[in-house]
Amino acid sequence: MPEPTKIFLDARELEHPAPLERAIAAIRELGNGNYFYMIHRKNPIPLIELAKEQGFTVFSKEDSDGIWHVLITRDKSLTLEALCNV
Repeated sequence: MPEPTKIFLDARELEHPAPLERAIAAIRELGNGNYFYMIHRKNPIPLIELAKEQGFTVFSKEDSDGIWHVLITRDKSLTLEALCNV
């Protein structure tokens, strides 16, 4: 099985609503074998709720520096927790 493709966004320096807008645009393009990985200064609850409502799998975790790592995929075969760099 090939390595999944990561679509990455560092949203820590972006101002509202840019992180949400860019994340939505990215997850709309997701297909099998890829996933969206965003790092953010807070847990983006609206994005997480929206993604779950649309059938995506979501994993988010805060690291020891207070940075949130948010992973989203359509591919049910991917284990997002294993792909998280925390």
